[in-house]
Amino acid sequence: MEYLSHLHALLSEGRFVVTAELGPPKSGSSKSLRRAAASLAGHVDAINVTDNQAAVVRLCSLAGCVHVMAEGVEPVLHMTCRDRNRIGLQSDLLGAYSLGIRNVLVLTGDPPSMGNHPDAKPVFDLESIELCRVLRKMRDTGCFINGEPCKPAPKFHIGVGENPFAATAEFSALRLAQKAAAGADFVQTQPVYDLERFAEWMSLLVRMGLDRRLPVIAGVLPVRSHSALERIAKVPGLYVPEDIFRRFKGLTAEEEQAEGIRMAAETVAAIRKIPGVHGVHIMAINWPEAVPETVSRTGLLPRPAVSVADSDS
Repeated sequence: MEYLSHLHALLSEGRFVVTAELGPPKSGSSKSLRRAAASLAGHVDAINVTDNQAAVVRLCSLAGCVHVMAEGVEPVLHMTCRDRNRIGLQSDLLGAYSLGIRNVLVLTGDPPSMGNHPDAKPVFDLESIELCRVLRKMRDTGCFINGEPCKPAPKFHIGVGENPFAATAEFSALRLAQKAAAGADFVQTQPVYDLERFAEWMSLLVRMGLDRRLPVIAGVLPVRSHSALERIAKVPGLYVPEDIFRRFKGLTAEEEQAEGIRMAAETVAAIRKIPGVHGVHIMAINWPEAVPETVSRTGLLPRPAVSVADSDS
């Protein structure tokens, strides 16, 4: 079997993967990003680099992925539809492929009204499912969206996001099935705090056979403090049970961080037992130090190595 990337190889071989996420800085300096990526090397299989998350201007994901690769870790490029039309999207994808980037996470993107340029004009020429189809067409037929050739074909490993807690489990599962049909190869979920509801969602995916078509990498977001947890709970579509808040009640700042790591490790351990889950995606916002400790506490070290023959032909 031809592996498209290291992450693709691990998922294809049935390994339980560990990915992390880094937000680029609000500057043109790469120092903090490269330092964080270096600290995660050997602890994760790939690092996602966000694309102006929450509609806030940052160093672009494409440049961030290059810096992550320079530190010896495979990147996952985030590509949102908010800021580019189909010309810009396809052009940036070709540029990413030429630089050795092989994993792409396709997202529609948060509206500009959420970010630091609320008057910015959104593009949304395509949305995530349509962009999945574009990537699959480029990969499988060597053609752009308009049918013109782009050869050699860019062979990306295509990921999507999904929220297990949005609306109903059935709605989320059906939306995920559409993404699988459009060409997605794997899915990374929003953070999981309600393990019971997540297990019910996974049970539905297993019954539908979706877990075999689309490996599920469950989101885990270590919480640094009670105030951070309150901010997370306000994010539309996320659900934090009340018992999670009680775990942080009355703790000092140092104790809150320790509790956040402990809770993240417990969540990872519980997720590993849920049928159909293929890995965890640890999103330690502005807290990369939490990732190695969480991974080491859950017996997920050392990370497996596989041989991937890279080619742009």
